[in-house]
Amino acid sequence: MFRLFLALNFLLLNLFACAGGYDSCRQKIIDSNAVKHQSLQIPVLKNKKLIYSKYLPNAKIIKYDPFLQLYLVEDRKKFKHPFKINNHLSLGVASVDARRAIEGRIKKRQVGLNSFATFSEKVYTPSLLLNSCCALEGIVTPKGIIEKAYIERFLKSKRSTYGDIGIRVIDNKKAIVINRVNPFIKNNPFLEGDSIVALNGEKVRDSATFMRKILFSKIGYYHKIKVKRASTYVYFKVKTKKRYGGGYISDTFLEQKGIYFSHNLTILKIANEFEGYGLKIGDRLIQVNGTKVSNIADIREHISDFKYFASLLFEREHFQFFVNIKGKVKSAKN
Repeated sequence: MFRLFLALNFLLLNLFACAGGYDSCRQKIIDSNAVKHQSLQIPVLKNKKLIYSKYLPNAKIIKYDPFLQLYLVEDRKKFKHPFKINNHLSLGVASVDARRAIEGRIKKRQVGLNSFATFSEKVYTPSLLLNSCCALEGIVTPKGIIEKAYIERFLKSKRSTYGDIGIRVIDNKKAIVINRVNPFIKNNPFLEGDSIVALNGEKVRDSATFMRKILFSKIGYYHKIKVKRASTYVYFKVKTKKRYGGGYISDTFLEQKGIYFSHNLTILKIANEFEGYGLKIGDRLIQVNGTKVSNIADIREHISDFKYFASLLFEREHFQFFVNIKGKVKSAKN
């Protein structure tokens, strides 16, 4: 009862302190020029700006997260009233830009780097997801909402790296089900269809929380994971590896091999190791293991049909050729 009393009092104080509501938040966005064209330039603490942009900002860059297209830069104008991350209970949120505030709620949580959060109402992008005190709950991008936990981690961390244990998961009814397994991770113990039951001795209830804990864990850290496989329970101890794809980077598992794709499946970037195998930037992937692919999700799905190698069919100026990729780049063959 005492905790409930404190919480209610906090909410009342919060409401009183934020009497201006979303109109004051909209004015703050105008004053700070936080929404500029198709980018966000949000003043944050210690005279810095959090920038969301597809393009390199014209400023001194402190750090960059390519997965979320976030930059932290110096704020030369030093806005006096920066936006803060909301770390308290919030009665509601709104998507706010210089013209409007659209109140609603987060409808679906962000599941790692593969599925950003969604909003209950139609929103305009880009915009800031704020509570009535103008504190950040997230940012609204064309791919969806990047939640505040990811923003806060970016602001506090030294490097923009994420952990990976070689699986992608979805919520299926009340279970967290593995729907994709990275075939290029040596001795990957997981199978598609396994259900995650516990992480490090604690029950996990949703894929959003599970993936966040994996992504935010240190490279080299060992996780103890309990899965349900058919009617039996299996226990694994897996080492956290570096994540290579997801968010605004393609996530096909081939990124671990140094091959990155555009949305239309042409190669955007390629590691030096593949220069001897005939691949070039601009080559378009059309088949994976004998199956036609048309998007990133298709590649991730069919690359899992991995036995001795992944067979990739590329096209270049109407000429088609195969590349077979084994577990190690040096073993690849045309």
